[in-house]
Amino acid sequence: MGNRQKGEFITKMVKQGSGKSSHRIINIVPMLYRFRLLILFALISLGIILFLWLNSSNRVNVEADQHIDITPTQIRQIQDIGQWEFLSVNDEELIDTVKRGFFSDAELVRIYYGTLRFGIDLHKAHPHWIHVENDSIIAARLPSIELLDSNFIDEARSRSFFEKGDWSPADRNQLYDRAYKKMLARCMTSENLKAAEENARLQFSQFLKAMGYRNVKIAITPRKDR
Repeated sequence: MGNRQKGEFITKMVKQGSGKSSHRIINIVPMLYRFRLLILFALISLGIILFLWLNSSNRVNVEADQHIDITPTQIRQIQDIGQWEFLSVNDEELIDTVKRGFFSDAELVRIYYGTLRFGIDLHKAHPHWIHVENDSIIAARLPSIELLDSNFIDEARSRSFFEKGDWSPADRNQLYDRAYKKMLARCMTSENLKAAEENARLQFSQFLKAMGYRNVKIAITPRKDR
């Protein structure tokens, strides 16, 4: 075979090979078009699987980070609140006294107004009164409910309703003491103390949740006079 014939043979083979390749490419295009929905479905399925896998990884991380803590600084800041009122009761008492005289009697009637405030004093909390339980619960034991201010009679508002005769400061103090004891007996009842405790649990629980703690447990130290 001469050089010319060899060249023609090679050219013919190249043309035939390139023709076959072009034919294959042209055949693949309709095939891709025909299966386009299947390919699209496969891509969407792959995306959903990837999304679910990433989300499952995130859930594992969140569950692993459930450990909570409360620092000594935070506890000290809470304790610095001091007195916390959970119930106030307004009262008024009409107190009278009569002093017999030889010619006439002396009489004194006074009205006393007062507001009794019930709550806790966080400065009286016991050591470790607030701590973490099971790495996930903030537990707090509050001090007992008490009368926050023993000077609850408003002397500026209290006044004489009726006064006849001469009365010494000692006589007036006796009326004050009687009004004080009556207010205390009328307002410092088990029902009012229980209401103050319920308010304490509710408000302190809301306070801790506002600080970011989701699981809280509140207890109140029982009063010794019960």
